[in-house]
Parts: sequence; structure tokens; C-alpha cells
Amino acid sequence: MLLFMRALVATLAFFTLLAAASAQTPDPQQLFADGVQAQQRGDFQTAIRDYQEFLKLRPNSLQAQVNLGAALVHEGQFDAAIALYRSALSQAPGNNGVLLNLALAYYKKGDLPKAQEQFAELNIVEPENVQVATLLGDTNNQLGQPAEAVRVLAPIESKYKENLDFEFVLGSALIASGQKRDGVERIEKVAKGKTNAEAYLLAGSTLLQLNEFARARDDVDIALRLNPKLPGIYSLAGTARDNTGDLKGAEAAFRQALKNDHDDFAANLYLGTMLYKRRDLQEAKPYLEHALQLDPSSTMARYEFAMLESVSGQYEAALGDLQIVVKKDPNWLEPHVELAALYYRLHQPEDGAKERQIVEHLSAKQQAKDPGSR
Repeated sequence: MLLFMRALVATLAFFTLLAAASAQTPDPQQLFADGVQAQQRGDFQTAIRDYQEFLKLRPNSLQAQVNLGAALVHEGQFDAAIALYRSALSQAPGNNGVLLNLALAYYKKGDLPKAQEQFAELNIVEPENVQVATLLGDTNNQLGQPAEAVRVLAPIESKYKENLDFEFVLGSALIASGQKRDGVERIEKVAKGKTNAEAYLLAGSTLLQLNEFARARDDVDIALRLNPKLPGIYSLAGTARDNTGDLKGAEAAFRQALKNDHDDFAANLYLGTMLYKRRDLQEAKPYLEHALQLDPSSTMARYEFAMLESVSGQYEAALGDLQIVVKKDPNWLEPHVELAALYYRLHQPEDGAKERQIVEHLSAKQQAKDPGSR
């Protein structure tokens, strides 16, 4: 009887241990489902833990690796996600979905050359995939290769004209590659379609470069209403107002720009210029000096500072600065005109006569290029 009881106890103990071990072994499918649910509700740390536990049991699950990679990217663990995606690609070479996730991980990490490499590889096999093309174009733009972005996007634009993200990237690339008028048409379409402040700002700044001042002012004003905290917005607003004859509004905008950023080059330059032109020389000087400190290579800043020096009676200083300007930009007419006048004022008639010849030559070239100019 005693032996029987001992055997019974041993048997019960065995089954108890077996049940406990079974209870401690997680159900892989439940782990995966829990990870998906956690990811869907935004609990990415839990999702990461569940997917990692699942992959210990099912290490070759491609879907779990992709899901885990996405959760890692969301949490900023880019290198871990990239390693995971590369491991997945070694199991499933040529899987475009995994390759896209790898490219996005590099893109969000800020490793643009690597992102470009992956997007370009995808674009070869899926040349009309609008998401891939748009992201490749944007990466090209950020890498300073707008012509390459145009090459990728322009051939497929007819199919995606209503895709405003696509149009924004293409429009930005056109502007950056010198096709400003074509680009701004697309950017304005995006601005209106999305009520997007950044697009209105880009359109406005481009139109200023095209000397379409009234239209530029309209776009910049809308951008300002939508988001007055955009970098550089008040300087652009001031420039647009100045070029449409609203000097009071321009001055107010430039002063606001400098409240926001003392080192705003354009605001220092244009406010200083406005002030010296109305002969507020003492107030103008620190703005123009600071503009020149911010960008010593700017011929415009040096020219305006030379004008301040000239109207202040500092003729020798103005002469030196104008000589620097014409050396850097020999085809700019106005500095030569001012330089000729200064030479005569300083009793250097031979130099003045030489400058007058240059002025006549540049004026003739300008007239020939634009017969309507005066």
C-alpha cells in the first residue's frame, strides 16, 4: 500500500510539472495577435516586446519581422529596424515590400544617400509606383539633385496630376532646377488644394524672383495668415510689400522679422536700405553693418552699405566697397554708375571717364537685350 501511494504521488507530481511547463510556454499565435493589437492602439513598446517573443518561437516569420521593424522605426530605433529588414531581405530577396520598409527606415533616420539607393532600386522595378517615385524625388531634392528628381517624376506626371504630394515634390524640383515658372504653377495648385502655408510661402518667394510682385504678395499674405511662425515669413512679407509700394507695411514686417530673429539677413538688409533712403542714417547703419557681417560675400549688402557711406560723406570708404562690388559682379550697372560719380567727386576724372565708358557699354547691352528698357 505504501509503495502504491508513493507511485501515485510521483505520477501526480509529474503531471503537475507537465501542466506548469505547458502553461509557461506562450502561444505563438496569441503573441503575434497581441503585438498587432498593441501596435494598432499605439502601444509600440508592448508591440516590440510581443513581436520579439514571437520571433524567438518563429524566427523566420517575415510578417513579424516587418511589423517589428515598423514599431522600432516609430520608436526611433532605426538601426535595429534596418538590421531587421536586411535580415528579412536575406530570407526573401526581391521582396519589394520589405525593400520599401528598409528605404523608409533610412529616410526617417536621415540617411538620405542610403534611402536614395533603396528608393532608386525600387523605382527601377516599379517605375510607376507613385509613392516610391515621390519619395525618391523628395530624397533627390534634399540631396541637392533636383534635375534628377525631375527626370524621375516628369515622365509619369500625367497619371498623377491630382496627387498633391507628387506635385509638390515635382514643383519644388522644377523651381530648384531653374524652371521656376513651371514649378510655381504646381506649387500654387498644392497650396490651394491643401491650404498649405509652406506651399504658399514657396510659391510667394518664387514669384518674387520672377518679379510677379502682386501675385507674390497674395501668396505670402495667405502663408502669413495660415502660419505666422514659418521661418523667414516676415522678411518675405516685407519684400512683397516693398515691391508693391506699401513702404509702411514693409517696414513693419521687417521689424517683426528682426524681433523673431536678430540675424535675419534679408530683414537687416532691406530695413537698413529703407532707412538710409529716407536719410535715417544713424538708425540704418547698424542694420546694414550686421547684414554685411552675416554675409560678407553679398554684393547687394556691400552695395547698399556703400550707398550709406556715400550719403554720409564717407566717399573713400564708399569707393572701396563699390570697387569690391564691381569686381565681383562686373555686369551690374548701378554700382558702375555710382562709382563713376564718386571718382569725379574725388577728383579722379580719368577713372571716372573709364567708368562712364563701362556704364555706356552696359547700358547699350541692356537696351539691346530689352529694347523696352530705359
